[in-house]
Amino acid sequence: MKFCFATLGCKVNQFETQALAQLAQQRGHVLADTQADVCIINTCTVTSSGDHKTLRVLHKLQKENPHAIVALCGCFAQTEPEQASAIDGVHIVCGTSDRAAVLDLCEQAVHDRKSVCTVTDNRERQAFEELPAGILPGHTRALLKVQDGCDNYCTYCIIPYARGHVRSLPLADAVKQAQQLAASGVKEIVVTGIEIASYGRDLPDKPNLIDLMEQFCAAAPDVRFRLGSLEPRFITDAFCERLKGFSNLAQHFHLSLQSGCDATLRRMHRRYTTAQFLAVVERLRAAFPDCSITTDVITGFPGETEQEFAQTLEFLRTCAFASIHVFPYSERSGTPAASMPNAVPPHIRAQRANIVRDLAAQLSWDFLTPFIGKTTSVILEHGRKDAQPAHGTWHFSVQLPPNTGKQGDICQVKLTGIAKNGMTAEKV
Repeated sequence: MKFCFATLGCKVNQFETQALAQLAQQRGHVLADTQADVCIINTCTVTSSGDHKTLRVLHKLQKENPHAIVALCGCFAQTEPEQASAIDGVHIVCGTSDRAAVLDLCEQAVHDRKSVCTVTDNRERQAFEELPAGILPGHTRALLKVQDGCDNYCTYCIIPYARGHVRSLPLADAVKQAQQLAASGVKEIVVTGIEIASYGRDLPDKPNLIDLMEQFCAAAPDVRFRLGSLEPRFITDAFCERLKGFSNLAQHFHLSLQSGCDATLRRMHRRYTTAQFLAVVERLRAAFPDCSITTDVITGFPGETEQEFAQTLEFLRTCAFASIHVFPYSERSGTPAASMPNAVPPHIRAQRANIVRDLAAQLSWDFLTPFIGKTTSVILEHGRKDAQPAHGTWHFSVQLPPNTGKQGDICQVKLTGIAKNGMTAEKV
């Protein structure tokens, strides 16, 4: 049979989609963009706009594959199973657990055309579902999911309800997957999960993310390991002391801030203060000089006053982030924030988001300027007619002249200037 896959949302979803594609191929199926027998959409529901994107992707695939069985899995399917099942043309709804079983359901539905919904409450304690790690077509970095679930329950976030409690891939199994990826020629592995700072707390011997990264870096010394988004409280002196000696740990740390105002952070149920966050930033810069520290910010959270927003802007300047992902607050039904008083009008949320983006552009320029003239090692990506992208140890992309080399090659480059999405460079 021909299988078609579509992914919305985070790197965890991307990992799970490529794993399902691998499993489908192992069963003898082939991958196709059109005229598919089965279309599987891995959905996102972080915001209400994520739900709308799911519907747009669904309608596009239905138009291109009018006779296909359509399956929805992922976070939207998990949190809104009745709504997902009611969508015209959807045959299978299966949520965020037991992903491999979706292939059985699809194979059966091709023959009997019956609809089924298998979503259950995944907040009941369950084991980590191990799926095969791999690399997405056309990409040079592999994703390795080591953790699922979240127990933080920030007031704006639906993900703990969609993903359930924390559960982790056993350390030995994670290292084995990393070594297999290294043996297959992968040059960089992105360590991902829903909340990777909580890695290991559910396992019998309670390993943590520091233990895991030490073993990763030692077991595959020729592979660069890049951490996904981190809970700031996890960045301790022990984290810095134990990991700063590994040259194959990417010098990029993404810390989720969300607001630079303590009052807003309390309403969000974020479990740190701005003073504690700043201490983490300073700790990282002391241990990893020149590292990229990037973050997320939500503008217009319920109750955010002009004064609170001004505090956020000043804190962003103080931290001097290398890059900022900016999101105007979006109500998500089922979360405490959706019913909070003093909602900020949507146009104010958008205005504030644009102000933060302008500041982020200036901070990014300030961060990149000292890199001009430096020499570094990069991994080449798939070339375009106008340039060949690459990525190094930091967060930014590197744009090289066309035909610099083959995808996956490692080469030394000299950084020559600042570009729209990173830096320009020339091969040394």
